[in-house]
Amino acid sequence: MSDSATAAGTAVSTVKPLVGTPLERIERLRDVIVDGGNRAQEMRRLPDDTVEALVDEGLFRFAQPKELGGEDATATETVAILEAIAAIDASVAWNVMLGSEINAMAAGGMDKALAKEIYLDNPRVIMCGGGGPGSTPSYAIAQADGSVKVWGETTFISGVHNAEWCFMAAALVKEGEEHTANPMAARMWMLHKSQYEIIDVWNMAGLRGSGSNTVRANGAVVQPKYTGVELVTMPPHYSNPVFRIPVPLRLSYNKVAIGLGVAKGALAAFVQVANNKVPFLSTTKLTERPIAQHKMGEMEGKYRAARAYVMEAMHEVEEELKAGAAQPGARTTQNARLACTYGANACMEVVDVLHNAAGTSGMQMAGPLERRLRDAHGCATHRWVAHPLYVELGKILFGHEAGPEFAGAGGPGLGAKV
Repeated sequence: MSDSATAAGTAVSTVKPLVGTPLERIERLRDVIVDGGNRAQEMRRLPDDTVEALVDEGLFRFAQPKELGGEDATATETVAILEAIAAIDASVAWNVMLGSEINAMAAGGMDKALAKEIYLDNPRVIMCGGGGPGSTPSYAIAQADGSVKVWGETTFISGVHNAEWCFMAAALVKEGEEHTANPMAARMWMLHKSQYEIIDVWNMAGLRGSGSNTVRANGAVVQPKYTGVELVTMPPHYSNPVFRIPVPLRLSYNKVAIGLGVAKGALAAFVQVANNKVPFLSTTKLTERPIAQHKMGEMEGKYRAARAYVMEAMHEVEEELKAGAAQPGARTTQNARLACTYGANACMEVVDVLHNAAGTSGMQMAGPLERRLRDAHGCATHRWVAHPLYVELGKILFGHEAGPEFAGAGGPGLGAKV
């Protein structure tokens, strides 16, 4: 057993061999995902038994390198996997998205020997992190023994109840130095769950079961062996191109995947509703009404177009990286960010239209569309795919200089003069 596992009081754990592809395993878990998603609406987080079932089927580690017990999923494979879970339940998918995302990013951002210790000693490990600013600005102070202590809060930490480790953003300052909430000066610190407190404040409608609570640290100790861990290391330790995708784009394609799944699930749910509903003062089912047929065809097309754009844009990123680029260039970065932003917002529109077309049946709390309406809006409001990004992307299309988030590794911007 590693000294880190011993210190944290974590027993060595095992997982069963995986059988079938991730998509096949998701389908086997359909009933578990439905049940866990339903209970998560009341708990505002995933039930522990649901988490354990997902871990058993490798759904928190599919994006990790194979040498760390993962399946080395590509960006497009990741989108398809997360979409499949979200088509069943978005809250379950959001937990898997965040845990698998941070698991993989952390693996790529730490020394390979440490990564083997973390992931192979405990193949059931789940990580979380990121979030937004807390009411108490976070800061970190280096200690004489090589450790770092962290104070402050981070909000919107999805899946925190599932996690063994949390990455918390905090600026490194000197003892006695004034500290402010400057997100550009912060770096991520890897904290064990024994070092922070979970503040239960998550009471949202959309993605209600995501457990996106606040984390508070009060002098949390980051041991010296973990102080060098980052979420991205360049050049990367692993050959999978995803480890050369900058953080903003990586977070974007993970988020739009959930939106795509919600829309896909809503389309199937609308068929179910329409096949069972005879509207008031009508003698035929909703499926026979031209307005329902029109909306079904139009929204199926919108979903497929959004999905195709996301997959095409991310495939272009992958091909550029496979060809030897250190990171995606400006044009491919901007195109992929536009695809992810459009995808999340188009999928929200798909669910809105279907919910409206279903009439009062769509509003039923126990019905198959109401939760998806809330979840679609939750997905589309996330910072990395939200509609305000159209402003920055539109400016680039007009020829303005791209900011750091959209500049890629160089090259002309999408729509810029060449």
